[in-house]
Amino acid sequence: MPSFTKTLKVNGEDMELYGCLPDGAGPFPGIVVIQHAPGVDVFIRAMVDRLAKAGYVAVAPDLYHRLDRSIEFMQRMRLLKDREIIDDVNATVAHLQQDDAIDAKRLGITGFCMGGRVVYLMAAANPDFKAAVAYYGGNTMVPWGEGVETPFARTRNIGCPLIFHFGAEDTNPSPDDMRKLDAELTRHGKTREFYTYSNAGHAFMNFDNSEKFRPAAAAESWPRTLDFFNRHLKAS
Repeated sequence: MPSFTKTLKVNGEDMELYGCLPDGAGPFPGIVVIQHAPGVDVFIRAMVDRLAKAGYVAVAPDLYHRLDRSIEFMQRMRLLKDREIIDDVNATVAHLQQDDAIDAKRLGITGFCMGGRVVYLMAAANPDFKAAVAYYGGNTMVPWGEGVETPFARTRNIGCPLIFHFGAEDTNPSPDDMRKLDAELTRHGKTREFYTYSNAGHAFMNFDNSEKFRPAAAAESWPRTLDFFNRHLKAS
């Protein structure tokens, strides 16, 4: 599976994109992978590679491309703005749609930590996504930037089926957040699947963080993610 790095222009600025192609002949479904707080690191690149192995063209845009690399990553995350995130992900989608190796009508999105929040945001902001998988996305009820709706407030606009993976011991998103999200998605008649994993907190998928990684929860959630994408992006 060949991996690659490309540079896209977003509003005149350079944004790096890490991607990986499946073996074989396309066109393939495409999946945008949204980074967690540390950025497009070893873990995120591994998730891109896993999705390529499963038969998807997967790409991860660097949402920190506007920010000073010397700033600690949690501070960088707090400087992100929803309007710019939407522009970055839409530019990534446009790039995928122009690639002959990708079926432009079969696009999905997944993300981890802050990336899970972005998944919820983009499921509402871009109708081209046909499936969305959010891993422990916190702060969905908080706006990033001034004069913008929160991802939660955009629930009415979600246009694709959604999976949300939660850690039972997580505090952001907390069990109460999960109930609020469930009620709002129900109120708007949105198709979703919620899964909660015991003995797991935030970042339970991240094998590169020995303190937070929970192998059992990771092993249980990933097949559900692949099955969901297969049903919505590969099924004819």
